[in-house]
Amino acid sequence: MENLLNVALAQIAPVWLDKKATIAKIETTLIEAAENGSELVVFGEALLPGYPFWLAYTEGAAWDLKVNKELHAHYVRNSIQIEENELDTICKLAKNYSIAVYLGIMERAKDRGGHSLYCSLVYINQLGEIKSVHRKLQPTYDERLTWAPGDGNGLKVHPLKQFTVGGLNCWENWMPLPRTALYGQGENLHVAVWPGNLNNTKDITRFIARESRSYVISVSSMMSKNDFPDTTPHLDKILEKAPEVLGNGGSCIAGPDGEWLVEPVVNKEGLIYHTLDFNRVYEERQNFDAVGHYSRPDVTKLIVNRERQSTVAFED
Repeated sequence: MENLLNVALAQIAPVWLDKKATIAKIETTLIEAAENGSELVVFGEALLPGYPFWLAYTEGAAWDLKVNKELHAHYVRNSIQIEENELDTICKLAKNYSIAVYLGIMERAKDRGGHSLYCSLVYINQLGEIKSVHRKLQPTYDERLTWAPGDGNGLKVHPLKQFTVGGLNCWENWMPLPRTALYGQGENLHVAVWPGNLNNTKDITRFIARESRSYVISVSSMMSKNDFPDTTPHLDKILEKAPEVLGNGGSCIAGPDGEWLVEPVVNKEGLIYHTLDFNRVYEERQNFDAVGHYSRPDVTKLIVNRERQSTVAFED
């Protein structure tokens, strides 16, 4: 039925900073979700190849510290260049199984020189086509030591059966204007991806649902001390201060009335399934629609720059 959408929340850990092994894990998870009838599968923020947890445990802000330089270089080498077809196998699986994908990656963007990293949320449709790459607008706190700020190019929504789906990374879900940019394009299924913690998802998931009268899917990754590969540079220094659990999950789903459909799941790795009914969106928009009948564009209006930013423009 066109009004029903089967979704899967992939609450998994990466093979940390190992992009080949993490891609293989993503592919296995995608296949499992598809074989269980899912039409959309969502993975957490920066899952491919992992979140920069070392920054909190290795004096990440220390100037010219060799440990941080070497870890950063390792991170860059294991990040993704989409232009080099590094997501092709995932795209082919999406097409073969007719399943849409939201995937958090670390992007080593060629159009910005290929050396800086962007926390990007990639949408792949059911035909296996990459339809948007949203670079996180503002890295949060210590993330700024290793991630670059993105742009508005990826503030786009996509049709998926009767739904219109859009997504944001982590704390940019707290930014009212990017949320509004998605609402204004008709978003009614909001995807929020996180590195992995109940504290991030337990409040804002329901808040966004109530504000937008949309479904909200929050997906977090997992991470424990055991998920650091032995090949990690300076692993001893990271483990010296790292807690046993760095990401406990917290993936969840709220309905358009802001109530839980799936309460946050913690300390459990795997796929979480649910079926969404589009008709609930229409029901809840009856008394409030933030960009429709309950808006005043003659008084307040948002202007969005969706140009992909680059330092150099060539006129050959």
